[in-house]
Amino acid sequence: MENNTHPLYFNLTMFQNIGNYRYPAFVLCFLLCAFIISANLLIIVVISREKALQTPMYIFIMCLSINSLYGSAGFFFRFLRDILSGSHLISRPACLIQVYVIYTYASYELTLLGIMAYDRYVAVCQPLHYHTKITFKVVSVLVVFAWLYPAFSVGICVYLASRLPLCGNKIPKVFCANWNVVKLSCIDTSLNNLVGMFVSVSTVFLPLAFVLYTYARIIFICRKRSAEFKSRVIQSCLPHIVTFVNYSITVFCDVSLSRVNLEELNPFLAVILSLEFVVIPPILNPLVYGLKLPEIRKVILKTLSCSKSDIKDKCLTPG
Repeated sequence: MENNTHPLYFNLTMFQNIGNYRYPAFVLCFLLCAFIISANLLIIVVISREKALQTPMYIFIMCLSINSLYGSAGFFFRFLRDILSGSHLISRPACLIQVYVIYTYASYELTLLGIMAYDRYVAVCQPLHYHTKITFKVVSVLVVFAWLYPAFSVGICVYLASRLPLCGNKIPKVFCANWNVVKLSCIDTSLNNLVGMFVSVSTVFLPLAFVLYTYARIIFICRKRSAEFKSRVIQSCLPHIVTFVNYSITVFCDVSLSRVNLEELNPFLAVILSLEFVVIPPILNPLVYGLKLPEIRKVILKTLSCSKSDIKDKCLTPG
């Protein structure tokens, strides 16, 4: 035990492989960050200002965009600084805060997708009961639960990791990750592994299983209905399906990468794969919902086409 240490800093070693590519990488990532912020802000503003879009489905979409801004802020601001920096040390408190923000962002995304699947299930399979089951009170309770449970469960994981005595400070990633911190421990981490497994099952696998179940029921209902009904269902559910499949793939990549030695992979491939779940969903979500759902697309095009002379009369008038 006398060899145990409590390092004040962690070293994000994967940055050392970027070399002279740091400047074009900074420009590209800055543009991605700017696009994510502007696109998601546009979705939030459009839905919050347009009364016709203040329905449960669009409120959930707005929550996804808010979560995208939250996750991007927790990742990009530090990441952009680290790209240009010659030193890639991050203090232990800052590292744990980054772990908390990134993992709550990931958990929020999955719990919100699970709630959205329930909303689509009721809309398709129980349309006559939709307005009695999906009320604004129910929406508020579901959204609060979707935020509070991950915040609490991920907080426990981070707290347990913060108490571990560590025998190293090298993290082979471009951002701090809970499993990488736990692997540096000098003592047994059975409790961390057990709690981490429970949190993973409750915040990742249960929402994924629930989404699959709801869409199996929707597909079963659609088999017996008309082509017009199927077309409406596809138009309504396709953005959610695309978002769900995309996020499932990115989460799978991140989970897989956490179990392999990243230093044995091609450094650029390792960086790209490790960035997928914090970069691709915040980019794809506003594109999918903004372009595929005609109600949002119509309002966005109306907003963007406004001239300066009639902003007050046309653009800022709800409806």
